[in-house]
Amino acid sequence: MKEHRWPRFARRIVALAFAACAIDSVAQTPPMPTSTPTLTPPPAPPTPVMSAAAESIYASARPGLLQIRTLVEAAGRQSSIGSGFLVSADGLAVTNYHVVSQYALEPKTYRLEFARPDGTQGALKLLAIDVANDLAIVRLEGADLPHLEFDKAALTDSSPRGERLYAMGNPLDLGFTIVEGTYNGLVEKSYNARVHFTGAINPGMSGGPAVTAAGNVAGINVAKRLDGELVSFLVPAGKAAALLARARTDAPLDLAHARDEIDRQLIAWQADFYHALGEQGFRSATLGPYQAPESAAPWFNCWARTNADQTPKPRAQLDSTSCSSQSSLFIAEDIETGRAEISHAYVRSVDLNPFQFAAFVSQYYGAAGMIRSWSRKRLTQPECHEDFVAHGESASGPILRTVWCARAYRDFAGIYDVAITTVTQDREKEALISRLSMQGVSYDNALALAQRFVGGIEWAK
Repeated sequence: MKEHRWPRFARRIVALAFAACAIDSVAQTPPMPTSTPTLTPPPAPPTPVMSAAAESIYASARPGLLQIRTLVEAAGRQSSIGSGFLVSADGLAVTNYHVVSQYALEPKTYRLEFARPDGTQGALKLLAIDVANDLAIVRLEGADLPHLEFDKAALTDSSPRGERLYAMGNPLDLGFTIVEGTYNGLVEKSYNARVHFTGAINPGMSGGPAVTAAGNVAGINVAKRLDGELVSFLVPAGKAAALLARARTDAPLDLAHARDEIDRQLIAWQADFYHALGEQGFRSATLGPYQAPESAAPWFNCWARTNADQTPKPRAQLDSTSCSSQSSLFIAEDIETGRAEISHAYVRSVDLNPFQFAAFVSQYYGAAGMIRSWSRKRLTQPECHEDFVAHGESASGPILRTVWCARAYRDFAGIYDVAITTVTQDREKEALISRLSMQGVSYDNALALAQRFVGGIEWAK
């Protein structure tokens, strides 16, 4: 047999290691004891306090957890999954609207089913929905069922920032889990109330509870940011408690008219949202020789960008701002609504002649003014109207070329997506392109806000 020999560098490393051990052993060898030594036991490892707490919380809450499945009626197989939790001994449970939305919109195509951690399964009845807060109340048959209670501090949004919360659900159909995280108060820049939860919420956990160390519900899992780490959101417990109270007293949702109820809720929400937007008013932003309106509402988030630092140097410099509301309403898998956005782009020529600059602006203006994509099932094709708008005899602003585009929601009467885009017509080598986009708005509200927006485009003072 051929002898295996280590490479020379390996033998040297091993020799040095043994030498080091020998030196260390000699250096630390104590003198020979004259009596039997007393051995000191090593310290016990630290107790995993948080893990033990999570284990106890999960064990207590587990009987009240649900997996909620939407099944294709004809096939008998699940189409989507989510989570929920029991809140009464007689079978009332909370989940997200988006978990049951397929069934609410197409009750003849789908059905709802629950599965509990102990393996029991059965049918669910949809009692109430709250589209704006993404909540639903369902019922399963039973009595003396284990259930969860709402946290009193969470009901008044007075939970301490930094409090430990534990989110539960069934992610990706892998089984029921518990995730430890932190309560960070209500999201500041959001029209719809959402709790900022620093913890991992994954698909399938939607509708599950996030509980305190005492096991009481502080919020309902609803969403996460895909562009961040552990940035997740909960629906406040008070919103779920309010819907539960209505479900106890109101007639159950009539599935034959569920779309009418969704329409009613959308109309009510947009009326409040765009009224609040109008009440907050506009503030003026200066872009070159122009003044343009931006929303003063605190739930708008604004960003800016420029192409001035691009290589090679651009032939037209473009400085833009974009402000959007942080609201968004889930209606169906292929449609979300409830967002407003305001953007401005100040464009000026670097080395383009007037003809080239006009072509550049027209290209950018056309892309910005068009509602490009839509669900043909849910929305009509956009219809657009183009015109020139002057500010009248006061000449407080430049002449504007405007495009108004609108599309209607097929299933919900009186709801539209509207965008109005303007471009100034007064300069040969500089222009301001502005856009107001409104999703899920009544036509009258869109028209009123658009008029204020266009009227706010003026000469810089």
